[in-house]
Amino acid sequence: MKLILCSNSPRRKQLIKKLQMPYIIYPVDVNENIKTRTPVELVTKLALLKSTHGAMHFSSGITIGADTIVVANDNKIIGKPKNHDDAFRILKKLSGTAHTVYTGIALINCATGSALVDFETTKVRMRKLADSEIKNIAKKHLDKAGAYAVQEKDDNVIEKIYGDYYNVVGFPIKKIKSMLRKMK
Repeated sequence: MKLILCSNSPRRKQLIKKLQMPYIIYPVDVNENIKTRTPVELVTKLALLKSTHGAMHFSSGITIGADTIVVANDNKIIGKPKNHDDAFRILKKLSGTAHTVYTGIALINCATGSALVDFETTKVRMRKLADSEIKNIAKKHLDKAGAYAVQEKDDNVIEKIYGDYYNVVGFPIKKIKSMLRKMK
């Protein structure tokens, strides 16, 4: 069955290849300003919104919607930075601390309308960063939750990952494979 990745994320576009299934990319643009009580509720609602938006345009295949956020150790949700100053503030807050990355995943079978929604969490410890490092990194990742990219080896900001590396990138491969097995 064909997969339909409902995403604009360059990282997700690369990682879907690891599923080793036929796929297409269907970029979606949804309003991400949703009021929720919990990080899980936020990422699962946004993932479902993206997957549903894609499913409306196809009669077959399985849409995949995903959304990733960072939750600081004070339980504050951190999304994508608004600008360089916001990225600096976010990185300064995360520097030397642990935080949790949440990714919501939603799959919809376009032929039947059946849906599966789940999430993955991964704990991440960021090393203590000097202000000069923060200034440099803050210029790079305005399109990423938490204002950093774990896959950017030159940034070298992460001290330790407790869980799924691919979840930190925004596409938890093992979780998605498990969900796809349940869809068939």
